[in-house]
Amino acid sequence: MDDNFEGVKVMVIDDSKTIRRTAETLLSKAGCEVITATDGFDALAKIADMQPAIIFVDIMMPRLDGYQTCALIKNNSAYKSTPVIMLSSKDGLFDRAKGRIVGSDQYLTKPFSKDELLSTIRNHVKVD
Repeated sequence: MDDNFEGVKVMVIDDSKTIRRTAETLLSKAGCEVITATDGFDALAKIADMQPAIIFVDIMMPRLDGYQTCALIKNNSAYKSTPVIMLSSKDGLFDRAKGRIVGSDQYLTKPFSKDELLSTIRNHVKVD
């Protein structure tokens, strides 16, 4: 069964150009509209304009880390129902717990696969 992710707006926030490019390539091929941001400040400026259906955010970022970014998104009444998925290169219980405290909806360990990205979107976004 091939899912149609056509037009699903996905935001990927990561300070690594490689991760942004990888995610963008995988998601674009599946039909998603991908918005990338280099850090939390960049993301917050774009969320209002782009209204993504789901947001993937790296934990380790300069200036504003993933936890702070997630908390800011979830504290905004307009976006608190937007699923936020934490991305981390370490698969730690502490990180997962902290992610849940700030309101993240799921946790993915890097490097992620195309299947992981798409199944995460499928689980959190209503795809026609």
